[in-house]
Amino acid sequence: MIPVAQALDALFALVTPLGSEDVPLREAAGRVLSRDVAAARTQPPFPASAMDGYALTGARPRARFRVIGESAAGHRFTGPVAAGEAVRIFTGAPVPEGCDRVVIQEDTTRAGDTITLHDDLDPGPYIRPAGTDFRAGDTLSGPRQLTPSDIALLAAMNVARVPVVRRPVVALIATGDELVQPGEDPGPDQIIASNSYGLDALLRAQGAEVRMLPIARDRVESLALCLDLARDADLIVTIGGASVGDHDLVAQAAQTAGMERVFYKVAMRPGKPLMAGRLGRAAMIGLPGNPVSAMVCGHVFLRPVLRAFLGLGTAALPRRPVTLAAAVGANGGREHYARAQVEGDRVTVFERQDSALLSVLSQANALAVRPPGDRARQAGEAIEVIDL
Repeated sequence: MIPVAQALDALFALVTPLGSEDVPLREAAGRVLSRDVAAARTQPPFPASAMDGYALTGARPRARFRVIGESAAGHRFTGPVAAGEAVRIFTGAPVPEGCDRVVIQEDTTRAGDTITLHDDLDPGPYIRPAGTDFRAGDTLSGPRQLTPSDIALLAAMNVARVPVVRRPVVALIATGDELVQPGEDPGPDQIIASNSYGLDALLRAQGAEVRMLPIARDRVESLALCLDLARDADLIVTIGGASVGDHDLVAQAAQTAGMERVFYKVAMRPGKPLMAGRLGRAAMIGLPGNPVSAMVCGHVFLRPVLRAFLGLGTAALPRRPVTLAAAVGANGGREHYARAQVEGDRVTVFERQDSALLSVLSQANALAVRPPGDRARQAGEAIEVIDL
């Protein structure tokens, strides 16, 4: 068995960051920007009013100005503005040339075409200079996962098509004679293939394009067919069949297909029977079949691997310290990823940690990480968690 950190390093070595593709701006949210993108224009492109009021020059208490026109968003005032003249202006509108401030409308009294400034003027000047936000040629840097705010910025930069990293293609293969699809009528010795759907959701949430292949039965030829169908994927993920029982045939089928194995078994719980290697151009990860084991390994290994494919670095999921709400016993010889519930700055580690209990995993919003041989911990002590 190898430690989790060593297993992650071996997996990162199997990953080659993916190439780029251009997508319409509306399809770019959540994708990874593949390179720096330059603004095609300056924002604002002109000195703009920050308030509703009057654009003028020479403001002083009790001064009077003749209103000679209006400047609104999309409809600027053209022409000179002389001393003693003012232009009615609205937020976002271009400031007429020669005006050095906008007096807010609350600081004026208007009678017909004449305004009188009040004694106590707001200091202003309420003009946003051209390029206050960004200038043509300024860049949004990549790689980065694009947020809604990034999309708004790209739109303002007049970027209609966005270079993004291609989505990693993941072939997902559940294995086992005992499995049937949700909605089917399982036989007396069968169960529903829940792992496929949980991992599919996890992988898609991390930006992958998931191809869920038919369930591979416990026959080498069935597994070989599924592996052959998956060869054009970037990552092949098998679920179950990676242990050493008489019906655990994934390793045998993969090696027959030409897989170069890099490790088997990780010193963690749940998730010990984990296998990884390369099959053709694809990285391959064989997950354990127990439902919680598969999902925990999905978080601990698949999420970082997908980030590596997307060019977002090679690092384990971040951990943070929180305070135990109740005591926990000593840990054994393997790193333990215990299902837990974090509320505020306190964490409760669930008593039931069986790797078949999906109901417990559904209640968890974190994994409490216990190092190998960790001593018993009392309420109030710190422990590290990974947020789910």
